[in-house]
Amino acid sequence: MSKTVCIASLFALVTHSAASRDLNIDTGYLDPSRGYIAPRQGPSSNWKGDKKPLKITNKCPDTLWPALLTQHGDGPDSGGFELESGDSKTLWIGSTWQGRVWGRTNCTVDGESARCRTGDCFGQLECSFAGEVPATLAEFTLAGGISNAQTFYDISLVDGYNLPMAINYIPAANTTFIPPNLTNAACIATPGYLAAGALSGQDYSNSTYPIPWEPYESNDSARDWCPWSLLAYPPDKPGDGIYPYPDDDIKRPDFSPCLSQCAATGRDEDCCVGDYHDAEICKPGRYSSLMKAICPDAYSFAFDDQQSTFIVPSGGGWEVLFCPAGRSTTILRTLGQYMSEVAASGHLTDESLAAVSNLSYIEKRAEETAAAVGLARPALFWTLFAAVGSVFLVVP
Repeated sequence: MSKTVCIASLFALVTHSAASRDLNIDTGYLDPSRGYIAPRQGPSSNWKGDKKPLKITNKCPDTLWPALLTQHGDGPDSGGFELESGDSKTLWIGSTWQGRVWGRTNCTVDGESARCRTGDCFGQLECSFAGEVPATLAEFTLAGGISNAQTFYDISLVDGYNLPMAINYIPAANTTFIPPNLTNAACIATPGYLAAGALSGQDYSNSTYPIPWEPYESNDSARDWCPWSLLAYPPDKPGDGIYPYPDDDIKRPDFSPCLSQCAATGRDEDCCVGDYHDAEICKPGRYSSLMKAICPDAYSFAFDDQQSTFIVPSGGGWEVLFCPAGRSTTILRTLGQYMSEVAASGHLTDESLAAVSNLSYIEKRAEETAAAVGLARPALFWTLFAAVGSVFLVVP
């Protein structure tokens, strides 16, 4: 079997949860699908079975309330908790765990209840079901693929975006050979969090294995990428931020969580369900295209598997970071062939290791692959757009 066929088979063996989820458009929550498996809490920190670390870190300036949902296997002993800025909490999961992690913001907590502005879990501190959209998700299937020997993971924006997020891999004894610039993905689409534009960086890696970055987005474009109609909390005044009136100095908000098209409408054609559950029929829309530009390694719609799924041999643990440093990564677009090599064979050749440690090669590939998908420099676009817009506003 060729490498290409083998990798295609691996992707076919994992089904993205968006395809089976049911969005309740009236409540804004994701209801359990008919195939939902009731969560099992545990293992606890003193559990003696085969457990993996799941570390949650809050690098945001404010307190967050991380939430976790177990879809299969032994989940952590907590489904939600408070995490102050700068703090981390390590949980433990079973080796066959499948589940997701997200962050809740602006919560009011009273005992076991927690009412949150984004990511709310039906008002509960401990989550038993999926949360309210929009929410940036970290999704994991620890025992998937061929012989359940691969781990699949991704950052998903299929339900929208509320927080910058990164997933860092904690190697096991059998996976220390995997370079961090093939595993440590990030999505940063909030203004004020983007590092200066660059083709690579060393955050959550090292100088030996620089991580390819999305180089063109700016904090201005991060403020404006979400379509106005999909803002979760737009200003009340009509016209704010799109075509302001001549005497209107109220601007578009610095940031509002962004609903996906599916989360906003619940329509089959936007959610790729029903008659549209077919990759040949359901195509990415405007939200998906804009989201993919600013977070190339993240899921942007239901059939985004091959551009968004990371695969490593089973083993090891994970760190989910909220508000990471750096910029969004372009690992799969830039170095995807080496991720495929790891997934297919469980190792990397010396030639491949040399390639993923070559800064010049990585940055050249990052630029070439950006050009191949037709990306222009958004910062330049927004500058020109603002200039043209100001001309139109002052013309009598």
